[in-house]
Amino acid sequence: MKEVQARGGQIYVFADEAVQPEGRLQGLVHLPLGGDWLSPVRASVALQLLAYDVAAMLGHDVDQPRNLAKSVTVE
Repeated sequence: MKEVQARGGQIYVFADEAVQPEGRLQGLVHLPLGGDWLSPVRASVALQLLAYDVAAMLGHDVDQPRNLAKSVTVE
């Protein structure tokens, strides 16, 4: 994280409620506590929602990704 910050990057952290990351953060999302086997699923859902919102804010058509029609319509 320090190397990303040194290069001017923004840091967003998805972590369990018990984790308190150090340093400057632009965003901290606390995921609910649960079993270790379920944490990747919770993180995946949160990251998919983040990707959707960022794409929508940038003006990209989230319902029609590039090159999807070619792979779906070719038989």
